[in-house]
Amino acid sequence: MSNLKVLGGKPLRLQPYPAWPVHDERDTRAVAAVIESGQWSGLPYPGPKAKAFAEQFARMQGGALAVPLASGTAALEVALRAAGIGWEDEVIIPAYAFQAIPVATLAAGAIPVIADIDPGTYCIDPEQVKLSLTSRTRAIIVAHLGAQLTDMDAIMEIADSYGLVVIEECSHVPGAKWHNQGAGTIGHFGAFSMDSGNILTAGEGGMLLCRTRDLAEKALSIADDGRPKDVTQDNFSLGTNYHLPEIQAALGLVALERLPEQIKQRADVVAYLEEGLSKLPGIRLLRTDIRHSVRSFYRYIFAIDRQAFGAEHNVVCFALAGEGIPCDPGYPAMHHYDLFQPWLSHLPVPSAFPERFQFEKLHFPEVERISEEEAVWLDEAVFRAGKPGIDDVINALKKLQDNRGEMQQLEEMRMKLFGLR
Repeated sequence: MSNLKVLGGKPLRLQPYPAWPVHDERDTRAVAAVIESGQWSGLPYPGPKAKAFAEQFARMQGGALAVPLASGTAALEVALRAAGIGWEDEVIIPAYAFQAIPVATLAAGAIPVIADIDPGTYCIDPEQVKLSLTSRTRAIIVAHLGAQLTDMDAIMEIADSYGLVVIEECSHVPGAKWHNQGAGTIGHFGAFSMDSGNILTAGEGGMLLCRTRDLAEKALSIADDGRPKDVTQDNFSLGTNYHLPEIQAALGLVALERLPEQIKQRADVVAYLEEGLSKLPGIRLLRTDIRHSVRSFYRYIFAIDRQAFGAEHNVVCFALAGEGIPCDPGYPAMHHYDLFQPWLSHLPVPSAFPERFQFEKLHFPEVERISEEEAVWLDEAVFRAGKPGIDDVINALKKLQDNRGEMQQLEEMRMKLFGLR
């Protein structure tokens, strides 16, 4: 009989990890209060709950002006448009991130330019950013990933040297700090998503931190169908409806109450996890930077050596999930991402510049290796199960290594199934 659950054995962990999102009577009361108030739409925008949520969010991150929005994708698009970035402008984006980043860039009319990532952090590599610069470059979007922050010192030095706008995509790291400065307040904009999978969730929603009042007023106007926000002017802009509904804002306010304790809960056991992982052969931890002064944990990402497990990361994650450990292999490389295929659309940018989207000709060695072989993303729920939950992660990884022959069998089955060599 097999030892691995996926081949008919017994799973290592029998009880599920804590469910997400966390909710209690506070959420019920908050939503009921909005319904009973009769003010659901939030007009004039932002509504009272959305305004309160934005103000409290900005205080938590430690600066900037916050604009509440319908989604994180909307926040990215609005940031680009508020900065005046559009047709034929180039925006440098990371090769390892959610497809919302290039999609928002296309929606603003700009051309996304993919740059490879730093293998030590899985965030965009500043040296690759420099190599991607052209006379048309107008902005850099960085994605703080999992529990890692991009090297913002290097990114801001590049931006200042070339007069570029910096947008931080911060959906994974609310509460995190770089040099004790909140994520999203270092660049010109910080974009956050509050969808159901993120560690600060309102079910759906987004937030955009803006460095200046002028940028915040432009962003609010764009998100409010172009209504002017500067009280001294009556000129309208071309906008759309990206309002954050009052019900989502009410849920967001409750989520903010919980977030500090949840961050602490995760941080209290991460050292224990890293100690355990560091003792296992064939596992590489991502780099810890002393400038990353406060960490926040959406997912915890580490790298595996396929030789130590007898299989690459897709198979390792499949086997781990069978043992009761919630995990996944993370994002595909951006130029191989099934969710990002702009050449299949009739959108203006890929239609006008098809030569810029010949992704089959692109090669990014770091992200290709990371996304095809080595990355393992642990779900944040493992941190909310305390040290016993971490022990199960470590023991499950040991179990896979101890049964390397069965892992090789799984790898061979996968290769036959997908016609791989």
